[in-house]
Amino acid sequence: MRTIDLSPLYRSAIGFDRLANMIESASSNGSNSNQGYPPYNIEQFSEDEYRITLAVAGFEESELEITSHQNTLLVKGIKSKSESSSKFLYQGIAERGFERKYQLADYVTVQAADLSNGLLHIDLKREVPDAMKPRSIAIGGNRLIED
Repeated sequence: MRTIDLSPLYRSAIGFDRLANMIESASSNGSNSNQGYPPYNIEQFSEDEYRITLAVAGFEESELEITSHQNTLLVKGIKSKSESSSKFLYQGIAERGFERKYQLADYVTVQAADLSNGLLHIDLKREVPDAMKPRSIAIGGNRLIED
């Protein structure tokens, strides 16, 4: 098994701890046993607008939970136990719960979520505060000097 040693990054970079932790967690295989379930798409509509679409056939709205905390989006499906006593000859539709995490970039927020035709759509938007946007500085302009 290959591991990546990020200790040199910790010694020379200040404030990038979260980036190193993301790389470490992405390289570990341990916690995510349902990596392919449910299938999903990530679309980009504009420079700052995105949509995650998950195929959640068989789930009702009450069985889905979406949580956004700091820079992590967590989508959880908890399938309630079926009361039917059906005997399946073949069961190809997965009726198991899932938990899928997405790392969001800074200033990306969840705008809306919608469930239709077995697809869960989660709309995201990046809203950079005005103080963080680049601004143009005039050269040779009048300066304001405060005493």
